[in-house]
Amino acid sequence: METMRLIWDFIQNQILGMKWLNDVIGAGLEKLGIDLATRFGGTVCFFLYDTIKITVLLCFLIFVISYIQSYFPPERSRRILGRCHGFPANMLAALLGTVTPFCSCSSIPLFIGFTRAGLPLGVTFSFLISSPMVDLGSLVLLTGIFGTRIAVAYVVVGLVLAVFGGFLIEKLRMEDQVEDFIRKTGACNATELPELTGRERLIYAKEQMAETFRKVFPYVLIGVGAGAFIHNWIPEEWIQKILGDGNPAGVILAVLAGVPMYADIFGMVPVAEALLAKGAQLGTVLAFMMAVTTLSLPSVIMLRKAVKPKLLALFVAVCTGGIMMIGYLFNLFQNLFI
Repeated sequence: METMRLIWDFIQNQILGMKWLNDVIGAGLEKLGIDLATRFGGTVCFFLYDTIKITVLLCFLIFVISYIQSYFPPERSRRILGRCHGFPANMLAALLGTVTPFCSCSSIPLFIGFTRAGLPLGVTFSFLISSPMVDLGSLVLLTGIFGTRIAVAYVVVGLVLAVFGGFLIEKLRMEDQVEDFIRKTGACNATELPELTGRERLIYAKEQMAETFRKVFPYVLIGVGAGAFIHNWIPEEWIQKILGDGNPAGVILAVLAGVPMYADIFGMVPVAEALLAKGAQLGTVLAFMMAVTTLSLPSVIMLRKAVKPKLLALFVAVCTGGIMMIGYLFNLFQNLFI
């Protein structure tokens, strides 16, 4: 058992976390005469280390996930979901959301397509919640940054929120709140695309990796830059006062601050890492990440084109309430994860 633990610690710290890279960058900066003990030196080291680490993980994960995604084109996913009904359909939709694009805006067209195809409304919302919040890449990336317990817990609670959020929306029977141009289109009878060969799947994965990287990388740089600034320039007592255990409204403030932003999990991780290191509570940090990735203002605006205000408000309320509950729950049991 001890051997297995040592092996996993090595994988988590040196392969996923790339701790060796931090040592290499630190040694290189010191040879250039940059003192890592200063704010400037710490900022440069943090920025270079997190940028390179996330870039490597990002490219690898996008490639792997895109290869898996090649087995689940929209029409096949629609037919899989169409075979299930009720609560199992919500669970399946949430799981399928883990192998789809990374940001909330890119999930909206698939949501519209599934709704137009006649899938139950709650099922499509389970997919819409899960897709930007939880994916296979987030599990690996969070493991490398925060450790196995936090990564697994984040994915589990994200899936739970997606399943129960969609199930609740389904039970409220708000099909009439979908915009008419979608409901009147009728079910889609598109034929299944030809099966891809192994070589074609590799080409598809490579193309998706390049395209997604171009879209995501600017947000990674912004996120890492913000994380480096928080980590080295903002006083720890400020973070603890606003987002620490001394402020019971920290989760609410984090969620409200996260909603107007637009980023994916890869851009938010370095910010969350810096906040946690400065003394912010775990649940507050995770709630902030969930709010940014799931309820970004651009995605809400796009969703408004597909659903009426009443349903949009319900979706925002369900996600906001669920994320806040998750945040306070993690804060309550923080000692079990850190």
